[in-house]
Amino acid sequence: MKKLIFIIVLFVIGNTLIAQPETYKNPILPGYHPDPSICRVGEDYYLVNSSFEWYPGLPVYHSKDLVNWELIGYGMHRPEQVELPVGLGDSRGVYAPTIRYHEGVFYIINTCVQCKGNFYITATNPAGPWSDPVWLGSRGIDPDLFWDDDGTCYYTGHANITGVNDWPDKNGAWMQELDLEQEKLVGPQKQLTHGHAKNARWTEGPHMYKIGGKYMLMVAEGGTGFHHATTVHHSDSVWGPYIPNHSNPVLTHRHLGQNYPIHSVGHTDLVQTQNGDWWAVMLGKRSVDGSTLLARESFLAPVEFQEQEGVLTPVFNPGVGKLLEEQKRPDLPWTPVEKPAETDNFEKNELELYWNFLRTPYKKWYELKDNKLNIQLRPEVADSMVNPSLIARRIEDHVWEASTLIAFKSKKANEQAGIIIYRNSQNHFQLVKEKGEVVLVKTKKGVKTEVARTNCTENEVVLKIKANKTRVEFSFGKSETELKNIGGEEELTLISDEVAGGFNGPYVGMYATSNGEESNAIASFDWFKYEGK
Repeated sequence: MKKLIFIIVLFVIGNTLIAQPETYKNPILPGYHPDPSICRVGEDYYLVNSSFEWYPGLPVYHSKDLVNWELIGYGMHRPEQVELPVGLGDSRGVYAPTIRYHEGVFYIINTCVQCKGNFYITATNPAGPWSDPVWLGSRGIDPDLFWDDDGTCYYTGHANITGVNDWPDKNGAWMQELDLEQEKLVGPQKQLTHGHAKNARWTEGPHMYKIGGKYMLMVAEGGTGFHHATTVHHSDSVWGPYIPNHSNPVLTHRHLGQNYPIHSVGHTDLVQTQNGDWWAVMLGKRSVDGSTLLARESFLAPVEFQEQEGVLTPVFNPGVGKLLEEQKRPDLPWTPVEKPAETDNFEKNELELYWNFLRTPYKKWYELKDNKLNIQLRPEVADSMVNPSLIARRIEDHVWEASTLIAFKSKKANEQAGIIIYRNSQNHFQLVKEKGEVVLVKTKKGVKTEVARTNCTENEVVLKIKANKTRVEFSFGKSETELKNIGGEEELTLISDEVAGGFNGPYVGMYATSNGEESNAIASFDWFKYEGK
């Protein structure tokens, strides 16, 4: 009996020492994870991000502790569900979503730019399946849903519906009732704010809350770049008037200067834990050697509501007032999740959830068979507004490596297959195998340049990328231990915000093309490895 007790004590102590860190690190979702929105159901937390032209869209994450997140599905997961149009431009498509839960149902409300505008989808399980969209029309971007105490649902959107433009880039948040039974907006529309001050720019990303008996409207301002900020506005009535808080902006990093490593902070959403604590998720960017390589990421910060001038004001990171790279974690049971394996051996019947397509694949041009991913060569190319034969995953680190083993043989000069670093149609690297050669090509601001070309007669070849912050090297060979460099060292700043711009983020993956001509060729990928260093 004593021995059993001793074993149990050792087990408890061991688990406590191993599984209960005191701090967490930001960002909580590194890499391309912009515009986070969050909700809690019991002891479970769910977060959704923008996805723009990438498919599946609206990635949904689950966590028990606000720090460890697992990708569980997508809000937009059927090609016919939300049809992204042919020719959809870079950084267009599915914009900033809001996720909410009400009476047993999850809601994601969103905007499809260059599509049909605002829509919402529903699910009883946030992992999916999600419903077909209910379209609400073109009413601006970044919509929000809020249920008042009487059960009335309100839509809050981004627009200046007054028609008065007495300063540049004037925008705002407006509201209308949403009848969920009729599945349409009803009743009067009301402009709630144009920002916290005269001359405020690009007021967007509204979220409505009721805290301490008052209504609080939280919005993003200043655009999603260096001047990004979060402001709050309070009212005794859901319809306003909404008074800007004198502490505004309640969150920003613009006052820290352009050399501060975390910048462009804003687009914030709040969640209250089961313990009564408040936390916030928001987007931010990290710069390395003067470049923003990973685009907008999801960060986490504690929030304390303090009474100021008769209203409860959110104070972000009290005593600090800015986002930190590491700090004390939430008072929640530490719940690690299993991370995806570094190497995908393509052993399953379906692709892993983290693989994405560039625009919607309305036809299936790939196959998982015999532990290989076979990709059909098609005329579509990566520098056009199409759905090319490209399957990629987010780059999540500043120092990383990616490699793949490809079996591909062709006698035609137009047929190519290999590995790609992709930011948008105008900015990407391709290391591809073609007729008897391996070629490194870069496209920067739409200008395509052949960096290097060398002989390669093997049918099977390992292609590898090694990135160290703003520098990147490419290599190839018969095996992972027999690699030789091609093209020397290149600037990875090609995919940075400063060069590429846009709202999307960087990917690395597999690519095959017949460059405008029909083809029956297949590129077979044995495995793909991504290692964050």
